[in-house]
Amino acid sequence: METAKHSRPVAGIFWMVFTGVMFLGVTAVVKHIGSDVPAAQAAFLRYVLGLVFLLPMIKPILAAHLTPRQKKLFWARGFVHTLAVILWFFAMARIPIAEVTAMNYLSPVYVSLGAALFLGERLPPRRLAAVILALIGAIIILRPGLRAVEIGHIAMLVTALCFAAGYLIAKQMSGEVSAPVVVGMLSITVTVGLAPFAAAVWVTPTLAQLGWLFLVACFATAGHYSMTLAFAAAPLTVTQPVTFLQLVWAVVLGAVVFGEAIDGWVILGGAVIMGSVSFITWREALARRQTTPAVAQTKV
Repeated sequence: METAKHSRPVAGIFWMVFTGVMFLGVTAVVKHIGSDVPAAQAAFLRYVLGLVFLLPMIKPILAAHLTPRQKKLFWARGFVHTLAVILWFFAMARIPIAEVTAMNYLSPVYVSLGAALFLGERLPPRRLAAVILALIGAIIILRPGLRAVEIGHIAMLVTALCFAAGYLIAKQMSGEVSAPVVVGMLSITVTVGLAPFAAAVWVTPTLAQLGWLFLVACFATAGHYSMTLAFAAAPLTVTQPVTFLQLVWAVVLGAVVFGEAIDGWVILGGAVIMGSVSFITWREALARRQTTPAVAQTKV
């Protein structure tokens, strides 16, 4: 965990707000495209078009001299991230933006459980209670039995799980290689991973659709990098609460731009999940223990 001496809270908050704006741009454009382009193909084109941003990262990647173990971990992360982005694109075309965003906050909960199971981190009673509270928040959003749980909701549950798995791997790698290497290797492995899925459902995209997906690539790449800068600038206790703004913006975007109804239960459930995540982060910082970062941003 970063010490107070090197912490730059204002910079951390700025970069996390900027990250939220970038990922909101991703959400808006993908929602605009909808199901006109199959989910796997849309995700693949987003990464292919984004490879232009990989050029400055080639030198750091080559200079890193990755070990066989590091390469295996990067490819494993690429695999789970591939599944996550396909499912995220799929869900975005089928359920409201606010629901996608709120359910994405489950990823940090999965991260906490995975860190306890696979990385040996402790899961004390207060942290376990916060995890249970977050799951209650998910139930508030889904309200099974009171309304139909759509396939888009199921896709988001799995999406959050896959993002969490990739994040646990990224946590390990961030202490071994630089941020450009982490971001660059993600772009390479996910592009390769998406290729066969995209080929199976390929339809010829229009120039306008290619333009929109290139814009997604611009927003997403900037968001990934600025999120890394936020991590480096300030502790999670400073940057984590800022991520909740994305849900507020998603609700406004869905209502104003796409005419989606504002669902108070979704906002309440998202607030419960985000509150539990913030509590976990605060308790771990208070106890001065190294905690697995829990970031609930769209990671496409």
